Amino acid sequence: MGQGFVYLAVLMDVYTRVIRGWALSRDIDTDLTLAALGMALEDHVPEIHHSDQGVQYAATAYVQVLRPKGVAISMAAVGAPEENGYAERLIRTIKEEEVDLGEYRDFADARLNIGRFIDQVYNHKRIHSSLGYLTPAEFEADWRTVQATA
Repeated sequence: MGQGFVYLAVLMDVYTRVIRGWALSRDIDTDLTLAALGMALEDHVPEIHHSDQGVQYAATAYVQVLRPKGVAISMAAVGAPEENGYAERLIRTIKEEEVDLGEYRDFADARLNIGRFIDQVYNHKRIHSSLGYLTPAEFEADWRTVQATA
């Protein structure tokens, strides 16, 4: 942004591709990632949490949220972005399909529009070939239906 950098933290369910949590901040710190994690854990607790080597994901406060819930913690090796390919691809999609096309007036406008893209477009309108050309929300709904009848 013209007023400086903003940072986005996202937590994706890799199986369904649903973005479970996200947060935007002017600072890349533990508060940013804790906000995204808090949103993600409102309705879902993953078996595994995978991230890059960012100190904000290894911070004591962050780990102390995951451990009591029995979540296994996994981190990509240093200098191995391919081990975090889902997140890398997601960020590229957000940049290409929202950020590069938007001109945000200020931080609040960026938060509003990036949030709209994640919640309304990415999760509910954007189809994925890896999900059989369904949206993440549709794929998850179908999966839940199958689980309920199993």
